[in-house]
Amino acid sequence: MSYLNTPLARFHKWRLTHIKPGTFIIMLSIVVGIGGGFSAVIIKNSVWFIDGLLDNFIPEKIHTYFNFIFPIFGLSLTVLVIKYVVKRPVRHGIPNVLYSLSQRNGKIRRHNMFSSIITSSLTVGFGGSVGLEGPTVATGAAIGSNLAILFHLEYKQIMLMLGCASAAAMAAIFKAPITAIVFAVEVIMIDLTSFSLIPLLVSSITAVITSYFFLGQDVLYPFKFQATFTHGDLPWYILLGVVTGLVSAYFSKIYRLISKWFDGMSSEWKRLLIGGVLLGVIVFLFPPLFGEGYNPINSCLQGHMGYLYDNSLFDFMRGNIYSVFVFIILLILVKIFATSITFGAGGVGGIFAPTLFMGVHTGMLFALFLNTTGIHVVNENTFALIAMAGLIAGVLHAPLTGIFLIAELTGGYKMFVPLMIVASVSYLTVRLFVKNSVYTYQLAQRKELFTHDKNKAVLSMMKVNKLIETDFKPVNADASLGDLVKIIEVSHRNIFPVVDNENHMRGMLKMDDVRHLIFRPDKYEKVKVKDLMYMPEFYVSSNDSMQEVADKFHSCGRYNLAVIDEGKYVGFISRARVFSAYQKMLRHFSHD
Repeated sequence: MSYLNTPLARFHKWRLTHIKPGTFIIMLSIVVGIGGGFSAVIIKNSVWFIDGLLDNFIPEKIHTYFNFIFPIFGLSLTVLVIKYVVKRPVRHGIPNVLYSLSQRNGKIRRHNMFSSIITSSLTVGFGGSVGLEGPTVATGAAIGSNLAILFHLEYKQIMLMLGCASAAAMAAIFKAPITAIVFAVEVIMIDLTSFSLIPLLVSSITAVITSYFFLGQDVLYPFKFQATFTHGDLPWYILLGVVTGLVSAYFSKIYRLISKWFDGMSSEWKRLLIGGVLLGVIVFLFPPLFGEGYNPINSCLQGHMGYLYDNSLFDFMRGNIYSVFVFIILLILVKIFATSITFGAGGVGGIFAPTLFMGVHTGMLFALFLNTTGIHVVNENTFALIAMAGLIAGVLHAPLTGIFLIAELTGGYKMFVPLMIVASVSYLTVRLFVKNSVYTYQLAQRKELFTHDKNKAVLSMMKVNKLIETDFKPVNADASLGDLVKIIEVSHRNIFPVVDNENHMRGMLKMDDVRHLIFRPDKYEKVKVKDLMYMPEFYVSSNDSMQEVADKFHSCGRYNLAVIDEGKYVGFISRARVFSAYQKMLRHFSHD
C-alpha cells in the first residue's frame, strides 16, 4: 500500500480541508497535556511500587543495611536496560529537550516516550539520589515531538509542542499549572506570544486535571505560609539570597567536576562499579539522601527534624541541637555528590528535586542559626520554603520558576516580595561564579545553546558544513601562471585556492592579483603560482559555530572565507550565502 492510500495520509488530507491550523494545534495541545499527565502518573506510581516492595520484603531492623545494596542494584538494572533493551543512550531530560530544539529541529527519538520512565523509576525507586521531573519532561517532550512529526508540523509548531509537553509534565508533577507555563518560557525557551499562550495554557491545565484524577489534588509540599513580610526581615532575606546563590554555585561546580571525572572513565562497567559503591556508602551513612527526598523535605518544612536520624547509625545523637546543625550541613554538602554520582554511574533522573532538597535545608540552617544565636528571630519554616526558590533561581538560572512554584504550591502570594528578593539576589550571586545553568553549560561549551536571543538562537541552528561552497577551482602551488590561466578559463569564480598534492591549503589567489599578468604570455612559464599566492589571515573550520563565522565576517570585512579542516582545503563560505540562510531560518523560526 502506498503512503497516499494509508489512513494517516487520508486523515492529513481531511484535516487540512476541514480543520483550521490553529484549531488543530489546540487539539494537539490537549493530547500532549494528557500524555504529559500520564507520564507523571506512571513514573510516580512506578517509584511508589518499588518503594512498597522494598519496605514490605525487607525487615525494618535490617533495612538500613540494605541502603548500601539498593542503589547499586537499581543502577545496575538501569544500565542493563539501556544497554540491552533500549540500545541507545537515554540522555538527561531537560538538556536533551534543549539540544533537540537547537540541533535536531525539535526531533526526539521515539524510545524517549518510554525509556526515561523505565530507567528513572529503577534509578530513583532503588535509592538513586535524583528527581523524576527531568525524565517526566523528557517523556512528555518526546510525545509532543513525535506527534508533531507524525502530523508534519513545521519547526515553530514542533517547538511549541515541546514547550506544551514540558509544561504539561511540570504541571502534572507539582500540580502547579502557572509555574509550568513560566518554566516552559524561562527554561525551555518558548516565547510567550499570542501564538503559544493558549496551547501552553491548554496543555498545562489538561495535565493538571489528569494528575488530579489519578494522584489526587494534594500538592507535594502541603505547607502554608504562616508568617507575613515585615521590614525588619528585609536584610535577612537579602542575606539568604546571597547564601542560596553561593550554595547554588557550589552545586554547579561540584556537579561539573564529578561529571567530568566520570566522563574520563572509558568503561561503563567501571563507572557503574565505582559510582554504585560510592552512592551506596553515602546513602548508608545518610539515609535522607535515599531517592527523591520529598519526605525529608516535607519533614524539614514542618520543623520535624527526627528524619535526620531515622534508620541511621547516628540515632544516639537525636535531640542534640548541635548535631542538627552538623547533619544539615553534611546533607547540604553531600547531596550534590550523591546526585552527581548517581548520574555518573549511569542512573537516569533530574536535578529539580535535589535542588529543592538542598534549598530547604539551606533555609532551615540559616533560620536555625539566627534563632539559636539570638541575632534575629525568624520563622524557620518560612525561610526554609523561600530558600527553595533561591536554589531553583541559582542552580537552574530560573528565578521566575522558583518564585511562582513556591507561591503557587503554598498559596503564599502574600510572601511574594521575599520570594522575589531571595530569588533575584540568588540569581545575581550565582552569575558571578557560573555563567550557565547545569542544564545548559555543556550546550554553551559546544556553542549549541538555544537562548531567548532570537539572533543567537537562529545562528545556533545553522551549520557551517551545510553552507560550504565547493565550486572553486583549486590550483597546485607548483603550477605555472600558464596553468593558472587555463583554470581561469573554465572557472566562474574570482578566487582560487592554492593546494599541494595532498590537498593541504597553501594559500589563495584572487583574480585581481593576476589580472595584470594573464595577458602576458611571456610570463606564463616564468611566474609560478607560489610566487603570487598569499595565506588568508581569516579562515574557518567546518566545526566552527555560526556565531564564530559571523564574528569573523564582521571582523575582517571579507565576502568569502576559506574553510580549512586540519590544514586541508574544504571550500569557501560566503557572506551572501550565510545571510540568505539566516533570513530563511529566521522566517522558519519566527512565530509571526
